[in-house]
Amino acid sequence: MPYLCNVNWAEAVPNLLICLREGLEAGLVVTILLAAVRKAATAERPVSTAPIWLGLLGAISVAGSFAAVLTYSTSVLSSSAQQAVGGVLSILAVIMVTAMIFWMRRTARTLSKQLRGEVVRAAALGAGALALTAFLAVGREGLETTLFVWTAVKASGATVAPLIGAALGLIIAIALCWLLYRQSVRFNLGVFFNRTAVLLIVIAAGVLAYGLGDLQDAGWLPGTNWIAFDITAHADPNSWWVAFISGITELTPKMRVLQVVAWVAYLVVVIPLFVRAGRPAPAAAETASATTEAVDEEPKPDWWERFAGPRLALVATALVVIPVAAAGIAIALLPSSSSGSIQAVTITDSSCASDWKSGKSGTQTFAIQNKTSKAGEINLLDAGGSIVGEIETIGPATTADMTATLGNGSYIITCLMSGKPKATSPTVQVSGASGSTPPAVKPVTADDLTPANNAYQAYADQVLTRLAAAVTAIGNDVRANNIPAAQADWLNAQMEWERVGASYNSFGDAGTAVDGLPNGRPDGPADAGFTGLHRIEYGLWHDQGPDQLLPALDRLGGDIAAIQKNLSSDDLAGDPTNLPIRAHEILEDALRDHLFGIDDQGSGAAYPLTDADIDVTRAVLDELGPLLDARDPGLRTELSAHLDTLHTALLATQDNGRWRAPAQTPDAQRQAVRAALGAALEDLARVPRLLEVPIAH
Repeated sequence: MPYLCNVNWAEAVPNLLICLREGLEAGLVVTILLAAVRKAATAERPVSTAPIWLGLLGAISVAGSFAAVLTYSTSVLSSSAQQAVGGVLSILAVIMVTAMIFWMRRTARTLSKQLRGEVVRAAALGAGALALTAFLAVGREGLETTLFVWTAVKASGATVAPLIGAALGLIIAIALCWLLYRQSVRFNLGVFFNRTAVLLIVIAAGVLAYGLGDLQDAGWLPGTNWIAFDITAHADPNSWWVAFISGITELTPKMRVLQVVAWVAYLVVVIPLFVRAGRPAPAAAETASATTEAVDEEPKPDWWERFAGPRLALVATALVVIPVAAAGIAIALLPSSSSGSIQAVTITDSSCASDWKSGKSGTQTFAIQNKTSKAGEINLLDAGGSIVGEIETIGPATTADMTATLGNGSYIITCLMSGKPKATSPTVQVSGASGSTPPAVKPVTADDLTPANNAYQAYADQVLTRLAAAVTAIGNDVRANNIPAAQADWLNAQMEWERVGASYNSFGDAGTAVDGLPNGRPDGPADAGFTGLHRIEYGLWHDQGPDQLLPALDRLGGDIAAIQKNLSSDDLAGDPTNLPIRAHEILEDALRDHLFGIDDQGSGAAYPLTDADIDVTRAVLDELGPLLDARDPGLRTELSAHLDTLHTALLATQDNGRWRAPAQTPDAQRQAVRAALGAALEDLARVPRLLEVPIAH
């Protein structure tokens, strides 16, 4: 029971809904079949309901076998292959569920007549054909349910919540179907199916976004670093409301552009089509009549229906045994997981991986099961304290894999769970044939990063001094009514701010005062709370005069001075653990805000601002240089080459030395910039991983 209390019940809702709905569909089909059999039976020719139940058992056998193959086949794949397969199956699940929703929307009114006609024909052919009819009628729901539940479990990180939700949904569906069959309750199934369909469409949109994210992680689709939004700095992933929204919709606090576009596009396309599909056609009466006539005609049975007719035992055995046998053969033919076994490791409130007792050299996968109510970080450390394997975040009641290549020596697992003191496993001695092992990553401390961060603060202080002078120059231009000069000086000032390196709101409200946007403000650009460089940009490119610009410039000067005065505070640049993150997020910020035009208030200066971001990225990498070189000697050389390529691509967007806006830049040059920036971000993402400071408790 304590373990069940740790379950994120929001993650159970999608599977509860899908299993309740699919269970009711299947139950409705079975109920119609049973009623049709009893109606078709006569005193002279009784018809048993046993074939219906055998067909249902066959459908369950297919669904269970499918689930077994999915689970085992993906468990032996590499991480990237698992992501690719998961992404493809997620998209397939969305297609199947969407088709199911529209099928029920269109055929609900005629389903009963169609099934009764099939039962009458099958009963005339024999019990085997009747079992086959039940199998085909119910089997589709079983496959749809299995695939959707499997993808939802994978999306939630293998928590028990989706499985519990699925079980509850099926139990409720079975109970309702029994009551409906006994006529103990009155239940408007049409209204239920139509209303729950809208919820299923929202859930399917989330699964689609998740599946596309998996394909991006696997390298099948581009855009891994094209971030649409990231609210992780403002929203705790463990908070109840984030967990609830993520559980219901599969949306996460950080999403990529492709995922958001796909989510919105799916809803925009599917919901109107669903609403339209429910409207009766002008010739509804004629269509219904034609359908009735078609059912009454009783088309001639196919050869396999005639063959199955009198052979109930053979058909029932085949329906139940063949799926199980096929699944067993498929699993037997699949390769075993690499390097042998997967080591199960458990995290509890009182222990950290106490069940890890022994190991051998080579690549090994640890299945980490978090039985606590907290999220946390799991690290595998060698005798020198270097990280050889890690799980950056594992959620409560979640199982996640950690793969590491071990050499001969001693190792421990550390558990850094939120709100709890650091815990460690017993020391495990690893021995055996030792091959080449990748270098371990020695964790850094805040003290290690402090000298680099002090150097960054001194650098930022110098840039802020230049920024203040540039803002003064804008004011002089505005007073002289020289708008072209003011625009040129604004670009210089904005580039200096970019060189400060305040990425992803890392300077908090102070940074927003200097570089905020009007987005979300009640009065937009006219809002009194819209201040800073972009407020000046808007005014300069929208014909505002000195009376409107000078007060904003005076306030901007004060806000810059406040940042310069408080630069060493933890709210700005005083926390040294943020410096490795800054090395990656500066250009990630440029991709999000500059190249996608989010922060453009009229200047079209995306490319020069991105070029300025290269300058500060180089400065941060230089300050982190000794720490990076000790852990990955060739990384800085690779990063420098990427930044050189990006700088060259940005310069190519100029026209006779004049920066062009992205909208006026040829497509080939725009794509070259994005490609170069994406390649740089791929390698820059290694910096925060190499220089990550373990969570303090």
